[in-house]
Amino acid sequence: MKMDFHTHIKISKKSNFDPGYFREMTREAKEAGLDAIALTEHFNTLNFLEVYNFLDAHYPYINDYYDVDGLKIFPGIEVDVKEVGHILLISRRESILAIYHKLKYHLDVENFIPFSDLMDLAESFETIKIGGHPFRPSTPLTHHKPFQLKRLDALDLNGKDLHSIGIEENQKYVYGFAEELELPIVGGSDTHQFLQYASIVNEFNGHYNTINEVKRAIKDNAFTIHISPDLHIRVRSASLTKKLIKQLMAV
Repeated sequence: MKMDFHTHIKISKKSNFDPGYFREMTREAKEAGLDAIALTEHFNTLNFLEVYNFLDAHYPYINDYYDVDGLKIFPGIEVDVKEVGHILLISRRESILAIYHKLKYHLDVENFIPFSDLMDLAESFETIKIGGHPFRPSTPLTHHKPFQLKRLDALDLNGKDLHSIGIEENQKYVYGFAEELELPIVGGSDTHQFLQYASIVNEFNGHYNTINEVKRAIKDNAFTIHISPDLHIRVRSASLTKKLIKQLMAV
């Protein structure tokens, strides 16, 4: 099973959900060779629940994923924490929706949830907890206390950061940090535009249908991370296309 752990289905947090764009994104994800994605939309994106209302109305929910024309979509959410940093949570549909409702007070930057409180909340459900792009200059995780970070299930080797920081340099940072914390690493493209799909892919030894199965496979390192040889052109092209789409939307 080839999976991407960090994806978005909207062009930006401030944009409206577009069913046509959603269908284009999922079609292209399959064309890029993906079998599954974690849909980690930002917790404070415009009309977060609209995405799940659309999924519920149009696609079957099987085990712990939506079957979107053969693409497995595992529900998720990307959360900003008070101390600075982004945490990806992946879980069952009802758990992600419950987490979102618990976070409603924390949508504004002045009220972002503390890291430890978010871990407490996530641990009250069966959740995969991933430290997003831990060395991104704007949202690093390196300042958090190690005993708190060890509550995570993995760190994110991020496609966007591999491009902006450098493939070898970012890998050195993330793998070294993960070794210190004794955490696995998973790959996430961080795509908002489909050209970025397959810039980084996790290839699992088997096919999994539940959060428990995926979480166990991460813990057992039962997968291989593949970085595309054309990662830079994929991310660069997606970034330029995203910028153009946002400009056109503003017209």
